[in-house]
Amino acid sequence: MFFRWDWLRPVLTAPIVPTLGPVHPDALTVSMFEDILRAADTGDFLPYDKDRRWGGEKDEKVLREDVVHQPEHTLIPTLTRRGRGTVKVFAYGLRDSVVEEAAELAAKLAATLDVVNARVIRPLGPESAHPHGTRIHLKDFTTGPCPDPDGPVRPVTDWPASVQETFAPFAEAMAVDGLAFLHARMQAGRCGPVLASAVEDRIVGAIGPMEIRPDAIGRPQLLPQYFAVLPETRGQGLGRVLWRAAMHWGQSHGAAYQLLQTKVNGPSDRLCQAEGLTSLGFTHTTSA
Repeated sequence: MFFRWDWLRPVLTAPIVPTLGPVHPDALTVSMFEDILRAADTGDFLPYDKDRRWGGEKDEKVLREDVVHQPEHTLIPTLTRRGRGTVKVFAYGLRDSVVEEAAELAAKLAATLDVVNARVIRPLGPESAHPHGTRIHLKDFTTGPCPDPDGPVRPVTDWPASVQETFAPFAEAMAVDGLAFLHARMQAGRCGPVLASAVEDRIVGAIGPMEIRPDAIGRPQLLPQYFAVLPETRGQGLGRVLWRAAMHWGQSHGAAYQLLQTKVNGPSDRLCQAEGLTSLGFTHTTSA
């Protein structure tokens, strides 16, 4: 075993794992960190990796030979060759100096591996909000009902054909939010249902795909979705109705929970807080 849990556990201020992203606190074990090292050797997806649903090969991998594992801090670098390449160093440690050490490692690895981007990802506890960070939310479906909201939301394929045809221009308009990628997956028939809201026979918002898979300890998890509403139709409550419809779908299809990441103080972050989700912590990303 490479990692010592008595070293690593005290500095895991938020449940974020390199190459996997946020995980449920109950699933956060030393075995998960050992798994990401083994996956670096094989290049395979772990059985519980949420990105496995997209198919292909795992793009991001841990640079296991460059991991720094010490009693008071652990640095875990990862590499992706997508685009012009990115090195990320996940900096686990309670002292602020861990960020400087991680930045030095990230810059060195980026130069050695000839990639353009070098970043530091620092997890922070629930009490340590950063104004420019990302919040990790937990929606627990076992604590209460998620009723079906009253609103113009249904799966895209359930809308009349003339309305379905408006999804393509909507997706293109919201490409920055991942909707163009989602539309391509829908056309290929390689994702679960997508819920959409329509106003005057035009799709103006969507959330999906709706998919549930077991996590590392076998609990059914509603996987993250792409979520967007056209700017000109915001402020009418459509985003809240879409989100509640997605939560109703997840609960009624047997999901135990969902994890979400939102930009601190952004619209989705405010929605999640208003809906009573639990904050599990934050991540703050800086360039090295």
